[in-house]
Amino acid sequence: MEDIEHIPKELKLIDAKGIRLDGRRADELRPIKIEAGVLKKADGSAYLEWGNNKVLAAVYGPREAHPRHLQDPAKALVQCRYNMAPFSVTDRKRPGPDRRSVEISKVISEAFSAVVFVEQFPRTSVDVYIEVLQADAGTRCAGLTAASVALADAGIPMRDLVTSCASGKIGGVVALDLNKDEDNFGEADCPMAIVPRTGEIVLLQMDGHLTAAEFDEAMELSIGAAKQIYELQRDALRRRFASVAEAAQREAEREPPREEPPREMPPEMPEDLPPEVDDL
Repeated sequence: MEDIEHIPKELKLIDAKGIRLDGRRADELRPIKIEAGVLKKADGSAYLEWGNNKVLAAVYGPREAHPRHLQDPAKALVQCRYNMAPFSVTDRKRPGPDRRSVEISKVISEAFSAVVFVEQFPRTSVDVYIEVLQADAGTRCAGLTAASVALADAGIPMRDLVTSCASGKIGGVVALDLNKDEDNFGEADCPMAIVPRTGEIVLLQMDGHLTAAEFDEAMELSIGAAKQIYELQRDALRRRFASVAEAAQREAEREPPREEPPREMPPEMPEDLPPEVDDL
């Protein structure tokens, strides 16, 4: 909390007209940009900018699970490592895992285990790495959204993409997609993740207090926003595979056409055969 001590505690997060500190209304998302296939060495990857959040996700596998005692003969493991870079926040973060990153890694692993066809790859592991390069609240939602695109880029079979968003309560008003100041000084924060095609909720957490009516309103905002983010994820994958197809086409055009060797024709029989040949 050292990096927020300079902010006045009387900070007004939303005014009487419903305008927040960054100029958004209560039901507006921060700008989101997603790119797939940004890392050459990974099986699948994605880069996401969500407001001031910058997140990189990479996927490896399915590959043999190590150590071997973790192998499941009936299904694959989906393992996630969420990490915040030391330079991602105002005050340098201590490198390495902490309790928060371990908890987020676990809930993201469980969310993806619900959608990946793990039974198709026994004794293997699908490894998901999420690196937060710059943090501004909502990093677990941003990381999960980016990792979902990276899984699809790696060709991992899934029931659908997973889309995540958070809503909360600031100044007594339920609002969508809290930024850092709103997350620090607001009354509640409720991240969630859904499978858009089925509406199944695969992640749901809450920090703070909401009434039942406020919780329903927050969920309605998050689900509506998740459908918008889902289209951005699909668009990133369409651009990715369109560029792959174009590169393959250019490579095919550069290669000279293969010339087939002329086929050997059988020798022609002479028109005038000797009499003994005619008698055969």
